[in-house]
Amino acid sequence: MTSAPTLGPPPPWRRALVTGGAGFLGSHLVTRLLDSGVEVDCLDDLSTGRPENVASAADHPGFRFLELDVADPGCPDALTSPYDLVLHLAGPASSADCRRRPLQTLDAGSLGTRNALAVADRDGARFLLASAWEACELAGGAAAAPCTGDGHAYADPVGPCTAYAEANRFAEALVAAHAAARGSNAGIVRIFDTYGPRMRTDDDRPLSRLLARAERGAPVTVPADGGHPVSLCYVDDAVDGVLRVAAARSVRPVDIGGEEEVPLVELARRVIELTGGEAPLEFADGTHGTHGTDGTPAPHRPDTGFARELFGWRPRVSWQDGLERTLTAARPDRTPVIVGALGGGWLT
Repeated sequence: MTSAPTLGPPPPWRRALVTGGAGFLGSHLVTRLLDSGVEVDCLDDLSTGRPENVASAADHPGFRFLELDVADPGCPDALTSPYDLVLHLAGPASSADCRRRPLQTLDAGSLGTRNALAVADRDGARFLLASAWEACELAGGAAAAPCTGDGHAYADPVGPCTAYAEANRFAEALVAAHAAARGSNAGIVRIFDTYGPRMRTDDDRPLSRLLARAERGAPVTVPADGGHPVSLCYVDDAVDGVLRVAAARSVRPVDIGGEEEVPLVELARRVIELTGGEAPLEFADGTHGTHGTDGTPAPHRPDTGFARELFGWRPRVSWQDGLERTLTAARPDRTPVIVGALGGGWLT
């Protein structure tokens, strides 16, 4: 059970721009902002976002949808509303997307981030980059590459996930340089493995792979020793973390992600149970030296100490409750469990 929501103060913004707002996390941010009284422009080129994710917002008087590519040179001129918050989430959010769209991935991280920063600077708005740089480790990105002398990894310049790793890393570097050179109110939030209603099951993430196979009744495969544990963050908690960082004037990157480690085999068994129990659980040869059976490295846990100490954020939804909510949303005919609600205020 989670506790009832605690209503926070009124949001400090009147109008927000959310790039990538028709994506999974972006659409939940759009909903939370609208529900708290903030007018929202949702920008998305729908290359990976889905119109149905923001369908419920369409009738809201403060909502406007703009089908635009944030990397287009003319994009800033098309965004005429004065904003006091710019949340930049545009760009493929998974390694699977970047392999299909490597050029668009690099454009979103470079040109798209520069355009979004230009809009925020023009209006004197708070800018926050939602980075998935750490998540590239799950897909054989930076963490699978050689290390420099100080122990930091660098991406293979011709590897299959280079676009994913470098687009996120460049976007972070650009935001930090922009803030230093121009004094912009710009920050970075690093989003770790997040799940919940509207999540995709084709993006190569650990839970996505389990759900996709279980829903089809296909064998759900984990390494022979059970695999590495995973850290999952329910989307309501992630949204709360993003908005807490947005409301501050922090430049330092802040990790937002799950603090509770779940054994992969335990997660697989629960997914099978919640999807009807028909999919078989299989153990593949190999050990937890890889996250799954495809050679991907073990994920890193987020370091949420900074988010806790400076912003008072902590994840509140357990993975069991979050998984129930996710499956109930995907299958409305299921009998939902009774859990505490989130989302009563802009911060919960």
